Amino acid sequence: MTTSATPAGERPAGDRPKRQHTAGVDPLGTLRTPSDPECDVYLTGPVFLDIIFTGLDSAPVRGTETWARGMGSSPGGVANLATALARLGLRTSLAAAFGDDHYGEYCWDTLARGEGIDLSRSRTVPGWHSPVTVSMAYDGERTMVSHGHEAPPPEGALPSCPPRARAAVVSLAPGRQEPWVAEAARRSTRVFADVGWDDTGRWDLAALPDLAHCEAFLPNAQEAMRYTRTDCPRAAARALADRVRLAVVTLGPEGAYAVDSGTGETAEVPGIDVTALDPTGAGDVFVAGFLTGTLAGWPLHDRLAFAGLTAALSVQEFGGSLSAPGWVEIAAWWQYAQSCSTEDPAALRRYSFLDALLPAPARPVPLSRAVPTIGFRRSA
Repeated sequence: MTTSATPAGERPAGDRPKRQHTAGVDPLGTLRTPSDPECDVYLTGPVFLDIIFTGLDSAPVRGTETWARGMGSSPGGVANLATALARLGLRTSLAAAFGDDHYGEYCWDTLARGEGIDLSRSRTVPGWHSPVTVSMAYDGERTMVSHGHEAPPPEGALPSCPPRARAAVVSLAPGRQEPWVAEAARRSTRVFADVGWDDTGRWDLAALPDLAHCEAFLPNAQEAMRYTRTDCPRAAARALADRVRLAVVTLGPEGAYAVDSGTGETAEVPGIDVTALDPTGAGDVFVAGFLTGTLAGWPLHDRLAFAGLTAALSVQEFGGSLSAPGWVEIAAWWQYAQSCSTEDPAALRRYSFLDALLPAPARPVPLSRAVPTIGFRRSA
């Protein structure tokens, strides 16, 4: 994949096609100026190849063979968030290490050519194999098994100085500090953060030093309550608002609750009832939706509603990254919701802000979705 015009260890990003799934919608269109940063959102982190099994009646049982009725493959890890942002029309730049195996080539091409994500800061690591996650979805939940090794330097090293960007997203982990986060905040980049499960069991906010540089923190209910020593997600959000400007706690199927400590505003939006095929990546899609609305300057309530809607649409498809909806899918849902005679009028009013955003009806352009294999041999 390396060409004479491309530094060693780096794949050419290729011609980035117009991402038709955005349907011409630019949520930041009225805000753009010639002095804008080079990208809307900067991301960094590991990219996995995700292999997803769905249609399981129950969790696999030790010592038995279980057949799944569905299977898909797609880029995973930080690719989930990058794809969700790009499909909402944000100019997204990803710095990541890619293996120089077929998995890495597939993930690179899917993100760069298929989704129009800027990979100019990403690198291919010779002799390093791509991390892999196998996800098994059943009963609205998932069980995952992952394998991979940290990419060695220098190709695996991430940029110490991030590009100018409107926003960046960091995944916090206890005891880990990313130097680029403080630098991004110093350069007026708005930093959004999520967090994973604390395997140490300490659940100490002081062990998340980069939180001090973040504008928004978006944990789930269990994470938020453990970190704040509270027994209520709403109380946890209020406690977290003492640390960050925007504290958003996701409540699973029940929706989300948010506190803006700058204005004193709170908002709560219930979840959307959908039949979940695969919840992989739904949290990343929620972050993408909330970040989009925040950069666009929407009211807090609308941001929560939009984030919950995009996450709900994503769980109806296979995989993490390629399950994310574009504006065509959002418009189709809104048209359907308005046509349902049984729809609650209050629920419709909750999403009425979409009228000013959505494109005129057009012939849908199919999105790339997770497929059972990463490619077929083509005959000459």
